Amino acid sequence: MITSGIFFKNFKVKKKNSKIIKNLKDLIGEHNNILQSLHKNYKDQFKIRNLKLYRKFKDVRIIGIGGSSLGTKAIYSFLRHKIKKNLLFLDNLTLENKKTESKRYLNLIVSKSGNTLETIVNSNIFINKRDKNIFITENKKNYLNLLAQKLKAEIVCHNNFIGGRYSVLSETGMLPAELMGLNSKNFRQLNNLIKNKNYLNALVSNVSSTIYLVGKKKFNSIIINYDEKSKNLFSWYQQLIAESLGKNKKGLLPIISNMPRDNHSVMQLYLDGFKNNFYTFFYVHENNSTKIKNSVILPPQNFLKNKNVKDITFAQKKATENVFRKRNIPFRSFEIKKRDEKTLGELFCFFILETILIGKALKIDPYNQPAVELIKKETKKILF
Repeated sequence: MITSGIFFKNFKVKKKNSKIIKNLKDLIGEHNNILQSLHKNYKDQFKIRNLKLYRKFKDVRIIGIGGSSLGTKAIYSFLRHKIKKNLLFLDNLTLENKKTESKRYLNLIVSKSGNTLETIVNSNIFINKRDKNIFITENKKNYLNLLAQKLKAEIVCHNNFIGGRYSVLSETGMLPAELMGLNSKNFRQLNNLIKNKNYLNALVSNVSSTIYLVGKKKFNSIIINYDEKSKNLFSWYQQLIAESLGKNKKGLLPIISNMPRDNHSVMQLYLDGFKNNFYTFFYVHENNSTKIKNSVILPPQNFLKNKNVKDITFAQKKATENVFRKRNIPFRSFEIKKRDEKTLGELFCFFILETILIGKALKIDPYNQPAVELIKKETKKILF
C-alpha cells in the first residue's frame, strides 16, 4: 500500500536511479506553479461561497477540449456515484446537431488561451440566451474574454503558468468539482504525499523502471483497464503522457485497452506479438456488484455459482497478470481500495509527477507542446 486507497506493485525489473531521486527533491523544492496547484494551500481564482448561485443548476455543460475538459470528465466518471448533477461534455466537433433547447443549462466554457477553435465553435452553436455561463480563461484580451463580456457572464482567471493538461487540480478541474458537490480541498494531497516515504519510493522506482524499459526500446505504454469508470481518467493520462513527452523524436505512446472486452481482440498481440510494449494493470475494488443468478447456471459452469461480476473480473485480472509474469512481459499494477476524492487526487499527483520526472530523465521539456501549434496555424490558413 502506498496510501490507504492505493495498492501499487512496480515492474519486476527494478532499477535505482539516483538522478531521479535528486530530480524529485529539486522538483518538490522549487517554486513550480503546477505543483503549487496540487497543494491544499493553492489559492483558487474563485470563491466557493460565490458558487451558490450556480449550484441550483442540475444540468451543466462543459465546453472545452483536451486539458480544458479531460480532467473534469475523469472526475465526473470516477466519482459518478457521489454526484447528483448531470454533466454533458462538448469536447469535440461533430456534424450532428446536439442542441437541446428545452433545458436551461449552466455552461462552463474553458480555454486557457481563450482562442481555441473548437471551443469557440461549440460556444457559438450551443449557448442559448436562457443559459447561465461561466468562462475560465487567461486574463488577456482573447475571444472568450470578449464573448464573456458580451454575455455579461462571470469570468474566472485561468492561471497562465499552468498548462491545460496539468490543470486538473487548479480552477479548471476544481471549480466544476465544486459544482458537482465534491470537496475540492480533498483532491489536493501533495502536502501529505511528500511526507509519505512509501509513495515517493514507489514513484521513484516506477520512473527508474520506465526509463530502463525505454532504453530497451519499449515505447508503447498500454493501460490494461478493468474499471469502466476510469476510462476517462486514462484519456486524461493519455494526453498528459503523449503531449508532455512526444518531442525530439522521443516519447511514449499511451494506449488504453479496456478489459475484459479486449481479452477477445488485442490480447493475442500483447502475449505473442512484438515486444516493444510495457503494461499498466488498473483495477478498482467495488462494494456492490451484480450477482450471478444461481438458478439458471447450467452444470458445466457450476464454478460461477455464488459469484458476482466483481469476482469474475478480479479473477481475470489476476489470471492475466500471472500469464504476463510467466512470459516475462513487463507490467506494473494499481489496485484502488477507495473510490473517493482523496484517492483520485493521489492518482493525479502520481501521474503528473511521473510525467515530469520522465521528461527530465529523457532531457525533454515536459511543459510545452510546440508541434500542436503547427496544426492550429495551418487550420487557420485554410479557413482564411
